[in-house]
Amino acid sequence: MTTFTGQDTLKTRRTLEAGGKSYDYFSLKAAEAAGLGDLSRLPFSLKILLENLLRFEDGRTVSVDDVKACAAWLKDRRSDTEIAYRPARVLMQDFTGVPAVADLAAMREAVKTLGGDVSKVNPLCPVDLVIDHSVMVDEFGNPTAFEKNVQLEFERNNERYAFLRWGQTAFDNFRVVPPGTGICHQVNVEYLAQTVWTDKDQTGKTVAYPDTLVGTDSHTTMVNGQGVLGWGVGGIEAEAAMLGQPISMLIPEVVGFRLTGRLKEGSTATDLVLTVTQMLRKKGVVGKFVEFFGPGLDNLPLADRATIANMAPEYGATCGIFPIDAETIKFLAFTGRDADRIALVEAYAKAQGMWRDASSPEPVFTDVLELDLATVEPSLAGPRRPQDRVPLSNVSASFKEEFTGAFKMNAADYDKATPVNGAGYDLPQGAVVIAAITSCTNTSNPSVLVAAGLVAKKAAEKGLTRKPWVKTSLAPGSQVVTDYLAAAGLTPYLDQLGFNLVGYGCTTCIGNSGPLPEPIAQAVEEGDLVVAAVLSGNRNFEGRVNPHTRANYLASPPLCVAYAIAGNVKLDLTREPIGTGSDGKPVYLADIWPSAQEVQETIQRALTPEMYRNRYANVFEGPAEWRSIETATGETYQWAAGSTYVKLPPLFEDMKPEPAPVSDVHRARALAILGDSITTDHISPAGSIKKTSPAGEYLMDYQVRPADFNSYGARRGNHEVMMRGTFANIRIRNEMVPGQEGGITKHQPSGEVLPIYTASMRYQEEGVPLVVIAGKEYGTGSSRDWAAKGTRLLGVKAVIAESFERIHRSNLVGMGVLPLQFKDGVNRQTLGLDGTETFDIEGVEAGLKPRMDLTLRIHRADGRTETLAVTCRIDTLDEVDYYKNGGILQYVLRNMVKAA
Repeated sequence: MTTFTGQDTLKTRRTLEAGGKSYDYFSLKAAEAAGLGDLSRLPFSLKILLENLLRFEDGRTVSVDDVKACAAWLKDRRSDTEIAYRPARVLMQDFTGVPAVADLAAMREAVKTLGGDVSKVNPLCPVDLVIDHSVMVDEFGNPTAFEKNVQLEFERNNERYAFLRWGQTAFDNFRVVPPGTGICHQVNVEYLAQTVWTDKDQTGKTVAYPDTLVGTDSHTTMVNGQGVLGWGVGGIEAEAAMLGQPISMLIPEVVGFRLTGRLKEGSTATDLVLTVTQMLRKKGVVGKFVEFFGPGLDNLPLADRATIANMAPEYGATCGIFPIDAETIKFLAFTGRDADRIALVEAYAKAQGMWRDASSPEPVFTDVLELDLATVEPSLAGPRRPQDRVPLSNVSASFKEEFTGAFKMNAADYDKATPVNGAGYDLPQGAVVIAAITSCTNTSNPSVLVAAGLVAKKAAEKGLTRKPWVKTSLAPGSQVVTDYLAAAGLTPYLDQLGFNLVGYGCTTCIGNSGPLPEPIAQAVEEGDLVVAAVLSGNRNFEGRVNPHTRANYLASPPLCVAYAIAGNVKLDLTREPIGTGSDGKPVYLADIWPSAQEVQETIQRALTPEMYRNRYANVFEGPAEWRSIETATGETYQWAAGSTYVKLPPLFEDMKPEPAPVSDVHRARALAILGDSITTDHISPAGSIKKTSPAGEYLMDYQVRPADFNSYGARRGNHEVMMRGTFANIRIRNEMVPGQEGGITKHQPSGEVLPIYTASMRYQEEGVPLVVIAGKEYGTGSSRDWAAKGTRLLGVKAVIAESFERIHRSNLVGMGVLPLQFKDGVNRQTLGLDGTETFDIEGVEAGLKPRMDLTLRIHRADGRTETLAVTCRIDTLDEVDYYKNGGILQYVLRNMVKAA
């Protein structure tokens, strides 16, 4: 039961009839009549925010002025008003969920120490945690790959899973979807999300309102394709939200993206989203909502909309949302939603002016882009960033241009090949060593999955096979995929080409690609080869997919199959044969590419609503391995002293009822000086742990064998591992140590080159505060809170960058780290920073205000001093309070104890 404490000053509560049932709701049309004016052209996404404010208006956290400011957005199409937004629910995955549950458990310990009520640390809104990040591609290309990978997953992660099962019983409003069910975003779209949510109020009446959420994974935006407003946040912000803390935000600018036409023959939803990502990243939409509209929506099935929405973090937006229309209703019905819910969604959307059809007035936006779907062409993105779209016809030339002269490959090396031990073939430059149908973006979209199966079928019938050096895998986002590929008769052909089922989870896209076969890895290292991964994912950042693949390309699932056959990104698939058939004749990509009609006919024949109903009938039950896990009980967790997976977080150690005053920073040293587009993978990698790294050495001290290291992502419940892994990405380049890659720095004033963790510990022993200097787009990528947690625990007081990505900036504030932004035209290069300087940050003690200027004083090694202004990117008044408390969780905890 939810208590809507709002005063309803504007008297907007009304009753709605749908499917023979009665619901209360907070009416936007009533708000118009109450003086807010015509809201018909307010963007769909802002109508959802406005309803949220109406429902929670209480004169304190939400005022009538906040409501009026949201309605008044139409005047200037932007606003400086800060609002308190309360999502209906929270979605988590296990990499972020384990540290979140650990934080909640630690909060209970702290509440007990401070004399509060432990039971108060409990989610106040529904929380669903889907375990999808832990399966790795160890086995592949054989019929037993799935079974063996699942077995290894449970062996490696038993301790983590036991901890999550404890959380399932210890906390209210907390459900866990067991391993092997699917990827959290697809489970959300196919089952959890309702588009319109309902709950009982304190009087027992059922209230209907938009389904909204925040998630601890940046691709939470996938559900935007279903008309659900949701986006990714860090785990610490999600924890605060589930404990009742509203999300503090400015009413955003909304960029409209008008779609017209329809996709032409040969183009896929993946090609479309790569085009959209390139356009929006070039436009610049960080911190903004993006809303899709226009007649082209009539030609986009919901699965394609979800693909576009999924990649909102890649184009930098907070969300990428589609309105509710007939396609939404069709999808809800087809995926087995309750008939009463479907009736409510349509009735509610029409009553609120949230329904899109041909007669709907087009919303007005802050700015508008437009794309004719017919202009979209087959594409990949890479080799390092999702926004770097490359037309399929230009991939070969682009690869040569990108890597000739870089990473020790000169023009003479371009055609080099290295023998593979005992294999009888040579591994060439540009070899595709990983071809993975993986990730939440594409692996549950029937159009591209069926297309991949048809490509495999046509290729197999012509006698084509994958190249022997390609590690192939199929990891669907939903179990339903297995059903319709089997029903369509396509599974045997995918298996024949090595795309056997390896698990239901994120796998290669998050770095869980598993090791390359040893002879392949050895050939790559001995030949210093630039080899590639081609994956149907959303992320291809350096060092993310696999430590051996320097080139990583995002592609549609059918192109993943094609590149497994071709075996090399140097091959031009639009002009050259993809292989030789069993009849000795060359086979071209066009010979095995299915028509749109073939794809649609196969979908209509193979995919049924019963598949969704059957797969989700017992979604929380899980396999026998999950049900058999023994776990602790009780309100507080019994921490195991020797655990290398779950340790009591140090966030609340020695915490006092009142925070200490914030202070200026004096004589700080630079821990790292970094370039542009530093991702959260650079800051806190999720993939493999090197034996010789500080994290590897720590694990071996605890008698953990390298074979059992698992990954950084799986170790996020242990702060000792994660501190040592911060800035430990093998491809990160610290400009303080030019010409070298990896997590190293130069300690000052000694000049000694050390691992970043080791240098940090030395600085902390010396009492020296630290800063990180960076370029544009600092913190792009995943929402992982450990990128901020690790930064804080390394002793970093501030990050000074040219610009920040939305989630990571928020995470830094939530961990008590100052995000500071250089003024336009000023950066590490214009200042000539090399790491020998010390830094003062002044103005913090005098009284922090959102986006105020602070003074950065740079003391040079030669005795010169330089002073400049930087912008404090603490953006709201609530964030000021979070920073003053040392973080958002400390703020929530203190208020919780005071209210007891």
